[in-house]
Order: sequence, then C-alpha cells, then structure tokens
Amino acid sequence: MAGFNANGTLKGRVAVVTGASRGIGEAIAVRLAMEGAKVVASARTAEPGESKLPGTLHATVDRIRAFGGEAMAVKADLSDEADRVRLIDEAVAAYGPVDILVNDAAVTFFIPVETFPKKRFDLMMEVQVWAPFHLSQLVLPSMRERKQGWIVNISSGAGIHPKQPYNRRGGGTVYGMCKAALERFTTGLASEVYDDNIAVNVVSPGLVDTPGVAVHGLINEQTKDRVQPIEYIAEAVYQLCKGDPKTMTGRIDYAAPFLEELNLKPSELA
Repeated sequence: MAGFNANGTLKGRVAVVTGASRGIGEAIAVRLAMEGAKVVASARTAEPGESKLPGTLHATVDRIRAFGGEAMAVKADLSDEADRVRLIDEAVAAYGPVDILVNDAAVTFFIPVETFPKKRFDLMMEVQVWAPFHLSQLVLPSMRERKQGWIVNISSGAGIHPKQPYNRRGGGTVYGMCKAALERFTTGLASEVYDDNIAVNVVSPGLVDTPGVAVHGLINEQTKDRVQPIEYIAEAVYQLCKGDPKTMTGRIDYAAPFLEELNLKPSELA
C-alpha cells in the first residue's frame, strides 16, 4: 500500500502509543508504523462495546497490519499503576526495549472549578500527568543505557493562560492545569536527559475532529473554521520521533506551525 515503508526511518524501533484506540492516538500509531516502527498500541477500549465512543485497539492494530506494518494491542487503564507497569513489560517482552513513548491518553471532564469533584480531579491528574511521568520512568533506564530515546507528550492550547476578554465557556480549568503541568514536565525532563541522547517534546494539535472532541461539543459554528486534519499532528509526532535529540528536544510545538517550520506537508495516513 502506498505510504508504507518497511525500511523507513523508524525501522526496528519499538514505539508505545497510549490512547491509541481512536482519534489522535490511532493516527499517531499508524503514522509511526508506516515508517517501520513496531507499534504497541494501548488504551482501555480493546473490543467493540467497551466504550460509547467508536474505535478499538484491535481495529487500530488490524489497520496497521493490513498495510504490512507490525503492531500489537495491550489493553491498559493508565489510572492503574499495575497496568502501566504491565504495558511496558509486555511491550519489552514482545519487541524489545522501548525506543519511542507517545503519551496521548487522556480522560477529561469539563466542570467549573466551584463544583469540580475531587475524585474526577484526581483521575485527570493521574491519567494526564502522573501516567506520562511514570511511563517515562519505566522506559528511561533502557533509553539511558542505549543512549537513545524519544518521548512525545500530547498537550493542548488549553495549557496556555487565558487572556481577556474572558469569553470562553467555563469548565476547562483542570484540563488546562493538566496540560500546563505536562509541558513543564517535558522541558524539565528534556534538560535532565539531554546528555543521554534522549529527546523529550510536546506536540499540541489544533482543533481536531475526533470522537473525544465530538462528545464534548468542542466543534461548533464558532470553531468549525479552526478544525485541522488529524494528519497534521500525526506527522508532527513522527518528525519529532526521528529528530536529532541534540537539536530537537525540549520543544513545545503546535502541529501546523511546526510543519511549516520544517517546510513539510503531512503524509496521507495508510
């Protein structure tokens, strides 16, 4: 199939992609597999009927295998420490040490601060902040030993401080807190592992038409003109996953401007 390169720039590399049952995570998994990576796709939804949203891990893996790529599914709840450990253990057992970690998984509730429940606050912080932190801890020893690694965290414009006039709908404060924390973690870790030839970066999508975005009603008459093809973020992540860790690390990039900087257009997804 056009677009698949068995001898691509990621040939032989092992990539773990969370949140890969649908949307942005699925697109990233496909794009990395198109360049020869062995992809471990992880999410909570493995089979049809396990979520109200469309998409499953097995559908993602089947899509990759259909064009000749190599992939496996590991169902995991990233709010659970044991599942996070098992995810990396199973990836290593199947394919070898992890070269690429893409932290895309998220759980989000849009509720005003005044009424935000602690249980949901803790869950969002666990999945969107602590899970990427912990998964990074799990893959870093082998990356340090081999002097090679790429970690990409998926953020959002919500991590930017709101500016006046304050005309946005309420409820996104905790989501923004999670993304701001994720970005600060990214730059901090990048500085810590720079000498080990490990790149740590953030990619933020524009407004992308995914099942998660749809369920929160984020695309409407006011925002529809800002919708960005999902290929943009998949391409941006791929470019960072093949970049030189000495020159392309500690970046907080928005997909479209980043590709413009590189003078690239996104590849069509297989």
